[in-house]
Amino acid sequence: MLSKKDYFLVFFIGFCLGLFLIPVLSNLKLGIDLNFYFDVGLVFTFSFLSVLALWISSLIALKIPVFLQIAKFVAVGGFNTLLDGGILNLLIYFTLIASGWTFIVFKGISFTIANLASYFWNHYWTFEIGEKTNAKEFWKFFGISIVGLVINLAVAFFVVNDISALNGFSPARWANVAFLCATIASLIWNFVGYKFFVFADGKKNNSVI
Repeated sequence: MLSKKDYFLVFFIGFCLGLFLIPVLSNLKLGIDLNFYFDVGLVFTFSFLSVLALWISSLIALKIPVFLQIAKFVAVGGFNTLLDGGILNLLIYFTLIASGWTFIVFKGISFTIANLASYFWNHYWTFEIGEKTNAKEFWKFFGISIVGLVINLAVAFFVVNDISALNGFSPARWANVAFLCATIASLIWNFVGYKFFVFADGKKNNSVI
């Protein structure tokens, strides 16, 4: 059920997950010594675990075929979430700005880049549509993502600006709490939209979800 390409792609996803997590951990200031060896170990641990998780999912999929596609969707979701978070935290790190309208601009940039990546990953790998991307499908995806972006930004803005940070939370750490809440809210919307509207024809053809 899996090809070398699948393993290579999930290895790449795991590699990027570890890489994108480094600026997030740096801003969270959890007391972790983010030295070179830790960073390298983090990246390759995520790479190995991603390959292992996909292999285990393929075994489960022998009994429950839909499980493999769910595993791919989760892997892509993790990749895009940490791509979003990694870009956001890099912008915070270099500007030292973690609130106000500038934070929303940063969040819009990181979310937009992550969603463009999400479109191609889901089209070609998760749902395996096989056809080249087309304007109609892309604009459907874009429409769903724009609503998701509004939901994402609204939740992020509300949490970071209207809810007082918990004791012991720095502005950068609280910004990541806002990021997590916004991600969960937009993820629910995007999943429903992608599943039943954007990639519906491809899913019917593949008879998986």
